[in-house]
Amino acid sequence: MTHSGIEVTAGLVRELLREQHPDLADRPVRLGARGWDNQVWRLGDDLAVRLPWATADADALVRKEHTWVPGLAAGLPLPVPVPQRIGEPSERFPRPWIVTTWVPGTPADRAPATRAGAAADGLAAFLSALHRPAPEDAPAGRNGRDGPLTGHPDGFARMLASAVGLGLVPDPDAVRAVWEDAVAAPAWAGPAVWLHADLHPANVLTGDGAFCGVIDFGDLCAGDPACDLATAWMLLPDGAVERFHRAYRPGADEATRRRARGWAVLKSLACLLIGEAGVRGRPGGKPTWGPPALAALEQLTASVRRAG
Repeated sequence: MTHSGIEVTAGLVRELLREQHPDLADRPVRLGARGWDNQVWRLGDDLAVRLPWATADADALVRKEHTWVPGLAAGLPLPVPVPQRIGEPSERFPRPWIVTTWVPGTPADRAPATRAGAAADGLAAFLSALHRPAPEDAPAGRNGRDGPLTGHPDGFARMLASAVGLGLVPDPDAVRAVWEDAVAAPAWAGPAVWLHADLHPANVLTGDGAFCGVIDFGDLCAGDPACDLATAWMLLPDGAVERFHRAYRPGADEATRRRARGWAVLKSLACLLIGEAGVRGRPGGKPTWGPPALAALEQLTASVRRAG
């Protein structure tokens, strides 16, 4: 349900198209996915309708995608949903919505990458292309993702305590050690680069064991590349992270890698808790998010345990 109390159905999607984009209204409509902020409805074989669903700020995220993603998409080596049309708020549906291209594939939280080399190279190529200097009027990030890692001590402490209390983290001291090392690393001194800023496994698609698409650019912003580089631990099979770093251009220095590990810890804890909420049947929970988050924490803390 949206905040207006209007249920999103195939019939509603078709009515909205008939009112504002009638040339698309006769295409088959079927549910594609219900995400954190939006619902996605398939529109024929090659398009999708993306409608704000559960969060108050989803309207701004939809407009952000419509404004910025088309200009970025052409330079990216993996397919992304490219906005084609925008729908304005109306009596039928009081929020903006967009029509995008449809990107085929299976989210990595349901079908993890298995071809380690191809996955590492593909992810590195995508982020190398995305992480170009952003213009001064680039959109701001949500929840501090465009700012320094040092701005998140309370969130880290709260999530770690929750995860430990639920018995989800076997070695909290090792997790804390990775975090403390990350926040002690020198800050990013380069230009603010374009960030996807929400690269968890549900937003990266796989096919034939490697990555075949990246979706949900609602959190697009500019900042420290470490925020996105964190995804290497969350997406890649064990042992592939070093290959990813060798392939990423222009390369990440040791301080950036340390900050990236901190971002990976922060995001993994969030996904772990969302996964546990799904296991317990709570609203907003995603049970498939837990296993990749736990695997990421295992990779991140392994070196700390060896040193200890």
